[in-house]
Amino acid sequence: MSLHAPGPVPACPVCLDAAPRPFMHVDGRDYWRCDACEATFVPPAQRPTVAVERAEYLLHRNAPDDPGYLRFLARLADPLLQRLPPAAEGLDYGCGPGPALAAVLRAAGHRVALYDPLFAPDTAALARSYDFVTCTEVVEHFHDPAAEFVRLDALLRPGGWLGVMTCFQTEDARFAGWHYRRDPTHVVFYRERTFRHIAQRFGWHCEVPCKDVVLMHKPPPAHDCRPCGP
Repeated sequence: MSLHAPGPVPACPVCLDAAPRPFMHVDGRDYWRCDACEATFVPPAQRPTVAVERAEYLLHRNAPDDPGYLRFLARLADPLLQRLPPAAEGLDYGCGPGPALAAVLRAAGHRVALYDPLFAPDTAALARSYDFVTCTEVVEHFHDPAAEFVRLDALLRPGGWLGVMTCFQTEDARFAGWHYRRDPTHVVFYRERTFRHIAQRFGWHCEVPCKDVVLMHKPPPAHDCRPCGP
């Protein structure tokens, strides 16, 4: 393990800051740290190919009828459902091969569309807007998170909710041995502060209802409170 990461300095893929610093070199990969948004990331040249990503995703056992996996998803689903109006319309962004979260939300009376670049690549789902968008175990895979969050903002209607689940990076001393780092498809690691930085960029309200879950609310338009008439 080394703290030296050779090569050109990449911009932060989350906030586009041009001055990240070498953070760590471990298991043949370089990791950089952005002090502006506190993201840690793999440089572009070391990101996995689409074939590697697909093969890794297919190893995951995320069956929609797995009680353990449903309990895991409930960490996001439960607080999100508390905030949604009845019969809301949403998008499971990066749903993967087994869209279990969409099934949970549909069972609660909501309509849920699916999009995944590998497993549900229907771009018609990206041409609409929604009351909520969910990203469970997705944002750590983004190769261009700055652009992805712009897209997510466009997908959200005013007053809508973005629900994200990902393992927050915590102590730097544990990073080298962290199981989440060892997944070859994980290329960006977020702290709570990272999400607050993203929310500030878009004018979203940000809350962390439980460990590794963030809910971001796109405010509705301000009401004009001026009296009507002459």
